[in-house]
Amino acid sequence: MTRPKRLRRCQLSVPASSEKLIASARNRAVDYVFLDLEDSVAPNAKEEARERVIKAVNEGGFRCGTIAARVNELSSQWALDDITRLVAECGATIDVIILPKVKDAEDIRFADRLITMLEAKHGIGKPIGLEVLIEEVEAMSNVDEIAASSPRLEALIFGMGDYAASQGIVTSGVGETDDYPGDLFHYHRNRVSVAARVAGIAAIDGPYADFNNAQKYREEARRAALLGFEGKWAIHPAQIELAEEIFSPDPAVVEKAMAISDAYEKARARGEGAIQFEGKMVDVASVRIFNDMIALAGMIAERDRQ
Repeated sequence: MTRPKRLRRCQLSVPASSEKLIASARNRAVDYVFLDLEDSVAPNAKEEARERVIKAVNEGGFRCGTIAARVNELSSQWALDDITRLVAECGATIDVIILPKVKDAEDIRFADRLITMLEAKHGIGKPIGLEVLIEEVEAMSNVDEIAASSPRLEALIFGMGDYAASQGIVTSGVGETDDYPGDLFHYHRNRVSVAARVAGIAAIDGPYADFNNAQKYREEARRAALLGFEGKWAIHPAQIELAEEIFSPDPAVVEKAMAISDAYEKARARGEGAIQFEGKMVDVASVRIFNDMIALAGMIAERDRQ
């Protein structure tokens, strides 16, 4: 199974209980939209919301690059029907299923096996990707094994709200870190980022609840980006542009990176191991830093052309 490379600068969360919000999300040219069956849906609305997700995915028309659904946690009464119905009825169209509140690698292996059987049963040729939320202390403890658990797994998402509750951390809201001297979640983000990088998958930062506070959202997104995260959730359309800004490379920086890479490749062809570029030494380690940035810029340019 080959993992597709997806843009995930912004993952827009859309409550599956709202026809209006689903219709609004359909018209947004965002990297990634996921229809949420978990936290944003009341228990007595789960069944109806699931039908709405299946209908919306099959109708299509989304301008996003990736369409996904977050199912209910595996220990819940809804999870089995969420997964089996989604794969059976819109498995050929949906790109990713997001698993919340996983605790260990066996959770992912179970979901992988289930989806594999369902894909075979229903003749679905394109594998459905998995993403998991690291939002329990058990998951953080097992994050390396989780990251390496399945070739179907595409990303780890740090869910700081539930994680704070799991560890007994008191915050003023989801993603709120104002009272801590520095970044309260620095260790956790770094831990998730390293595990994801080793496994060759993406690390995504979770939600920030105060969608009226653009400055703080930008700050939290930048903290994640500096640690190697590829994107962040948006719980409101006002956060989309902010996420895309932080997780998109500056065109001027990309242009310079490409010039440095080109100059280095020419020097290497001459048998030189290092060069000077605008008064600074450039070697293979310097060029390696630019590779992801250049590749991301190419993906963004390709999406903008579509």
